[in-house]
Amino acid sequence: MATPPNFLKSVELRLLRCTFSQEPNPSPLSSPSSPHSLRPLVEALVGFIERGQFAEALASDAARLVFGFAESWEFQNSPECAVRFYDEVERAVEAFIGDAVSAAWLQVLDTGTESDLDVEGRCALLMCLGVAALLAFMQQNVTGPIGKFSPFPIPFFRLEESSDGGGEWDVWARNKLTAVGSHVHGKFMLLQYFVYAKILLSKIKELILEGGTSYINGCRTLYWWLCRLFLLQQRILEELSSSLYDILQLFKYSTLSQFGKAEHVATYWGIMLYEGEASAIASLAHLEAGIIENKYGRVDSSRSHLECAEEFSGLHLTVTGALGFRTIHQVDAKPQLILAANKDIQNHAQISQFPRDSIGCERKDSDEGGLDDCSDILMTPRLVVNGNNDSLNEHLTHINKDINLTYIQQAVVLAKCLHLQRRSRDDELSGWEMAPYIEAIHSQLQSCYTISSLCDILRIRWESTRSRTKQRALSMMDKLVEIIYDASPVPYQRTPLSYGVYIPTIPALRKEYGELLVSCGLIGEALKVFEDLELWDNLIYCYQLLGKKAAAVDLIKARLDDVPNDPRLWCSLGDVTNTDAYYEKALEVSNNRSARAKRSLARNAYNRGDYETSKTLWESALALNSLYPDGWFALGAAALKARDVDKALDAYTRSVQIDPDNGEAWNNVACLHMVKKKSKAAFIAFKEALKFRRNNWQLWENFSNVALDVGNTRQALEATKMVLDLSNNKRVDVELLDKILKKFEDGERNSNSDLSSSDIQDDGDSCEETNPSQMEAICAEPREIELLLDMLGSILQQIVRSGGPQDIWGLYARWHRIKGNLLMCSEALLKLVRSFQGSELWHNKERFKNFAHASLQLCKVYMEIASSNGSRRELFAAEMHLRSSVKQAVSFSDTDEFKNLKACLDEVKKRIDATSSEGA
Repeated sequence: MATPPNFLKSVELRLLRCTFSQEPNPSPLSSPSSPHSLRPLVEALVGFIERGQFAEALASDAARLVFGFAESWEFQNSPECAVRFYDEVERAVEAFIGDAVSAAWLQVLDTGTESDLDVEGRCALLMCLGVAALLAFMQQNVTGPIGKFSPFPIPFFRLEESSDGGGEWDVWARNKLTAVGSHVHGKFMLLQYFVYAKILLSKIKELILEGGTSYINGCRTLYWWLCRLFLLQQRILEELSSSLYDILQLFKYSTLSQFGKAEHVATYWGIMLYEGEASAIASLAHLEAGIIENKYGRVDSSRSHLECAEEFSGLHLTVTGALGFRTIHQVDAKPQLILAANKDIQNHAQISQFPRDSIGCERKDSDEGGLDDCSDILMTPRLVVNGNNDSLNEHLTHINKDINLTYIQQAVVLAKCLHLQRRSRDDELSGWEMAPYIEAIHSQLQSCYTISSLCDILRIRWESTRSRTKQRALSMMDKLVEIIYDASPVPYQRTPLSYGVYIPTIPALRKEYGELLVSCGLIGEALKVFEDLELWDNLIYCYQLLGKKAAAVDLIKARLDDVPNDPRLWCSLGDVTNTDAYYEKALEVSNNRSARAKRSLARNAYNRGDYETSKTLWESALALNSLYPDGWFALGAAALKARDVDKALDAYTRSVQIDPDNGEAWNNVACLHMVKKKSKAAFIAFKEALKFRRNNWQLWENFSNVALDVGNTRQALEATKMVLDLSNNKRVDVELLDKILKKFEDGERNSNSDLSSSDIQDDGDSCEETNPSQMEAICAEPREIELLLDMLGSILQQIVRSGGPQDIWGLYARWHRIKGNLLMCSEALLKLVRSFQGSELWHNKERFKNFAHASLQLCKVYMEIASSNGSRRELFAAEMHLRSSVKQAVSFSDTDEFKNLKACLDEVKKRIDATSSEGA
């Protein structure tokens, strides 16, 4: 007989509540079940999970019902046996649920009535087993307390008493998790539980959600649990995985489409929800989506999800300031950053009436200030209680111990803090920017375990960077590590928000503890931590600090005698000995799946100058894991050395997509676009590069040329000014300035042309590719032309004052001519002429040509001045100069320049005679 309507949905809701509510929920009310129904087994499973008894759930009658074959399984400690066993697990799941689905469809087709086969009950049972296995893995590796579990998620009843570990089965499970191209980071327990949960949840998705069983009423939270599962897999790996990212995006969108809005949640569960619970679930969905995006460095997407989570939780956060005291000995109040929220925050917390445990983690140091023996720095600033601090704003209230936030609201605050850390630079200021969020949660009188832990971890990371609070940070870290093994809080109290709060895994936390010990000089204690976690790279670093590199090699080799097929050990041995043979051995034992080994071989090949091999190895490594931060940049460098410009451009482009803050990669992208004559793309890339490397004059110089190519004269001039300032006026691009002047000169001749938008836009975002014919003139309104001319003049004057190259006088003269100042133009040209004079002038043909050209320009200006004011003084000066030049240049009488000088002399004489006759 089938289970009652909405039974599957009620099971889903109770399982989900385990992850955001600390109090075990009552069983749902429904009609009595049939003796043949699976409901009693399912409700027993849910009860175990709600009480945190995950081992009991996995060893219950429900597990025996599905996996009865395990009772008679002939156990062998080999990977082959593990493969056979878990293949049999998959077949058992398919038989348990797949056959029921097929039979149910046949019954519907034959009778036209609803099937009486308990497909929903079977789905609920398998989902409970999968969730129990996942939560058991979380307890043992993330939340604690570390308990006693069978090494196998499905107990071998013959072996249970004598077995003391998973042996080769755990090695097989580890290899399954590292198939995405990244090693497991540290020593994790119960890896088979993770594989088991992955099999169960994935099979339900395949058979139920993708199998066309439209009559199944529920099971939509399965996407959410799969999203949590794959994020957990990413968290235990050493590096980001592109394949996991793609899977997470798929499940994240499926989850948000169903639970991303409160009305969708209310439609799905209806009256089963408590008041305010729909908004809490929608907030939690966006909160976890924001954590996923933050993990992969997608800052904008993460911010969008966190804003939605903030909205659904009823929060509106803002950082403001107030006067207060930071230390116990401080006399005068100083401005302090504090976190404030909307005034109606308390009203929203009162509306949310779903169960909240009354025995949450209470703050022992939440009294005002919070001081301990390790430091005279207060845990939270003591604010001034009089003056203007009493009312920050009529719509805001300071989050302190008097403002009780719900657990989800507290989780949102910490997620915003982590987001701020991700998008900020890693400097001292970022810690102070995060402080208001940390102190706001620290001031709460009650928090759940995961929130309290993350708040302490964030405080430790911040305070460990300050000498006055470093000892307190070490003391807090000691307590955090100890509580992992404490029996209290019990598991069901540690589970809430274990997915909505990004607390580090237990190995990651202990690694941070080891690193903190190293920074405090306690290297001996850190060695024990790293060795227990099997973090060989950190262990090698500690031995190197102690001057015992050989001891590290001996330790790794001894470990390899026990575990010869661990590619991490071979890579670590290769790192410490710089021997390619060990990396090749790592590839061999990993079936060519060790991305780390390939990267190490690629680096060594590059250092040897074998760029083609390096390029090939980097491509192979990135095919396994395309999200490795520095991989694409290294591939670009190798490809560039190998003369593969297209491959280098593709690699650097991927590098900036993964890490948009990599200024060097942006610069390389821009330069390669310049090589390929793609000025618009180069212009955009240079703008990004300059955000991070503003003190590099070479970058500004390249940017100025590209800006002019795309028709953006303003930014070309601004970049030229930056080049002069950064190089102390030593870098002068005469050719660029000449092109700009030609555009102004052509603009004078084409004064009726339309306004060029690229010349008046500061950002240059709308620039288009232009060819030389489109760049001949600057066409703008007179006011804009004047502004650009003044910018150019300022640059030319700066160069002239610093004693620039001789060609600058010709440019300076042309600028004065455009401005209409012929007198200053003549003075600049005269200096240009004098710069060519010297003993070499009459023996160097090229120098004479330049001299002749400048002399002609000077004399033409003299004639223009004479024509405008009727003076003969300029004409006499021109005649004297030309007569002297022609007389001395007899050796160049066969050149066109000499002939032009004579022609100009004749013209000047005519004008002098004409003015003489007029005067007579």
